[in-house]
This record gives sequence, structure tokens and C-alpha cells, in this order.
Amino acid sequence: MALSREQLAQRVAQELQDGYYVNLGIGIPTLVANYIPEGMEVMLQSENGLLGMGEFPTEETLDPDLINAGKQTVTAVTGASFFSSAESFAMIRGGHVDLTVLGAFEVDVQGNIASWMIPGKLIKGMGGAMDLVAGADNIIVTMMHADKKGNSKILPQCTLPLTGAGCIKKVVTDLAYLEIKEGAFHLVERAPGVSVEEIIAKTEAQLVVPDHVPEMAF
Repeated sequence: MALSREQLAQRVAQELQDGYYVNLGIGIPTLVANYIPEGMEVMLQSENGLLGMGEFPTEETLDPDLINAGKQTVTAVTGASFFSSAESFAMIRGGHVDLTVLGAFEVDVQGNIASWMIPGKLIKGMGGAMDLVAGADNIIVTMMHADKKGNSKILPQCTLPLTGAGCIKKVVTDLAYLEIKEGAFHLVERAPGVSVEEIIAKTEAQLVVPDHVPEMAF
């Protein structure tokens, strides 16, 4: 069974490490804030000028003036700080973010990512993604494996305008956890109940499959 958006965020949260500074992109990545392992200290950074972002608010903790880069209301943890977007992007461009989690429309075997434009559709635009893929060495893309028509988003070559080139090494989809190396996607884990055959069928790019592919653990 394919993962839900919340389960995708849970799996990505397993990649966090104590002391990390992390930037979460718009969409599924923002949900990672709700699944930080208990006892782990992680500082979430938002390019609109917040370091120390917390979980999404309840009705009791809602502050309409406190938002993330996607204009969603958020909370701030103890010790959080606020600053200008110029200072925020200086952190990103200076390589001070340990992990970036981004959504995408397409990812290919060269580690290219397309995440900001679909011709003929109204999309929010590039935002801070171009700076994030240029300033971070550790990037995880989380996305659906295929679009609503069943077309693979895991490709030999991206067809949409690129956000960044050769910058992606890890992809977590609703079907699988993949690593990009040696010009191919390597299947590392599969979603619970999802067969290797289904993943192969929905992957247009070259896929290297080991003899044993464990299920994701939650």
C-alpha cells in the first residue's frame, strides 16, 4: 500500500540527526516538523526569516502572524529567533543548513530536480528552492512516485525546467526509498505492502534492484 503524505513525512524524519539545522520546503516536507523523534534537538529554518520552527499550531496556539515560507501558520520553539529574509538566505547560501527536504515534480538519474514550473499551470514559483539546492549538500526529495495519470516522476531525464542540476542523491516516494548514484536509481527500501514489481513498473528511469529489498519501518 502506498504511503500517505503523513507517512512520507515520518519516513523522512528518520533521516534527521541531533543538532541538525533543517530547511523544509513547501508541501509534504512541512509535515516533517510534526514527526521529529522525541528527545532529538533539531532547529527548523524557514527562508522567510525564522529559525526554530515548531509543529503546526492547534486552535489554542494559533498565531496568524507566525508563518513559514509557504504562508502556513506555524509555532516557534523555545530559543527561536526571527530575522530578515536576506539573513535567512545568507545562512542557506553559506552552507549552514545540514539537511534540506524538498518536494518535486520530477527527478532524474543525474540527480537533477524540477520543482518550480509546469508550463500552462499556475505554480507558486521558484521560491527559495534554487538557493537551497545550491547551498546544501544533504538534500532529500519527497514526492509521489507517479502523477495522477500514472506517469512516472522518476525519469531518465527531467522534461520540466530544472531547479538544480546534479544535486539530488536521495528520494523518498509513496512507494520507495531510492538513492541516486552511478547514473541510476538504486532501490533501498519499499513501502509496506508494496511489491518490487510495482515499483519497477512505475519507474521510467534505470532502477538497480538488490536481491533483498526491506520494507520501511515506522
